[in-house]
Order: sequence, then C-alpha cells, then structure tokens
Amino acid sequence: MPVHPTAVVEPGASLDEGVTVGAYAYIGAHAIVGANTVIEHHATVDGYTTVGKNNHIYPYAFIGGKTHDLKHKGGVCRLNIGDGNTFREYVSVHTATADGDATVIGNCNYILAYSHIGHDCRLGDHIIMSAQVATGGHVHIDDYANIGGNSSIHQFCRIGAYAMLAGHSFLKKDLPPFMIAAGAPAVVKSYNRIGMMRNNFSEDERTFIKACFKLLYESHFNRTQALEAVRKLPDFSRYPKIKHVLESFFEENSERGLA
Repeated sequence: MPVHPTAVVEPGASLDEGVTVGAYAYIGAHAIVGANTVIEHHATVDGYTTVGKNNHIYPYAFIGGKTHDLKHKGGVCRLNIGDGNTFREYVSVHTATADGDATVIGNCNYILAYSHIGHDCRLGDHIIMSAQVATGGHVHIDDYANIGGNSSIHQFCRIGAYAMLAGHSFLKKDLPPFMIAAGAPAVVKSYNRIGMMRNNFSEDERTFIKACFKLLYESHFNRTQALEAVRKLPDFSRYPKIKHVLESFFEENSERGLA
C-alpha cells in the first residue's frame, strides 16, 4: 500500500488494499479505511471512523473529530462514511455525541472546502455541499440535496431530497423536498425545477411538484390542510418516486417546523 514514509498510521488502524496515504497524513488507531480511498497529505482520519471504498479526502481535512457537544461523556462514538465521497480541503466531520451512536454519511457526496458536518448528522447520497457550509448537530440531509456556499443549518433541521438551499442562507426550519429556500432566515421561494430536470424528472413530474408548491406556499391553507390537499391531488399516486419522497419527509416528526 502506498503510504508515504512521513505519514503516521497508528497501530490498530485498518487500511484496505489500494489505500493511498499522503505525506504527513494521520490515521488514528480506531480508523477503518476502505479499498482505493485516497487520503491526501496533511489530512486526518481519527476516532472510531469507518470510511468506505473509493473516497477522496483532500489536504487538511479532519475526518472523525470529537463532537463539540458538551453533553459528551465519552464512550465509543462513531462516524460511518459510505463509498465514493469527496471531502475537499479543510472539511471537518465529527463523530456522534453519545456512546454507541454514529454520525452517518452515505455515498457519492461532494463536500467542498471548509465545510463542517456536525455531530450526529445524517447525510444521504449524491449531496452537493458548497464551500463553507456549516451544519449544526443532528441535521438530516436527504438524497440529491444541493446546499449553497456560506450557508448555515440550525441543529435538528432536515433538508428534503432534491431540495436546494441558496448560498449565504440560514436555515432554521425544515426544508421540504424539491423546494428552493433562500435568505436569513431561509424562506421557500420556489420549487427546484432545474434540479429536477438535471435528475431526469419528466415534465409531468415537474408540473406536479409545481402544483404541490402552490398548495403549500401560495394557498390559504394551513400546513395540515395543505398536506392533505397534496395527498388528494389526482396524480399523487401516479408518480411513486415523488410519492415516496414526499411521504417519507412529512411522516417524520419535525422538531423545527417547516420553512
């Protein structure tokens, strides 16, 4: 395995075949790194961290740092990372707070420079997080979400699949799937038509989401009435992928309320 002679790989660390470790990188004793992952010079993988295969960790990234949460009392607090993720320069990702819990990152996510993923966060797949995004603890971000640069996400917020948070925004409530929010505090402005086009949703599916947006944000309904009206739309069961995404989001308890 191509481990640079100046890198520090602590006894107990596990590196699978094809792992590359650059100059002055540090791999902690409890780290497990999957096949063909690249850890660039001066990067760190520490803590009870499991990194899947084909990840790329760029210089000065700190993966597996100890939680900032003052409730931390020790124990085995984990970070589980899937396959094919990119962590650019100076990204930091923290382990969970409580013994036995884990911060979880899925597959094929692209996390840009100086971004921070806090303790107990859960990220899905194919998420783009632009530079200098900060997430508080316990944030959930679903598949294919797009987070603009210099944005902040309050702890316990959730961002739905295919949603977009504009740059320089502060999200303090949940952002529903397929919607675009902007501002400080962030307010839903529209539905993510371009994002849906890029992810091969049909014109009919995009039109359906537009109708959902109008019911949720441009009608006289309150939240409960609007959600019921969405479920009664004639095409709701016609698009099983959209139906699943919407129902899985709205059926989960919202601790922060909706943006």
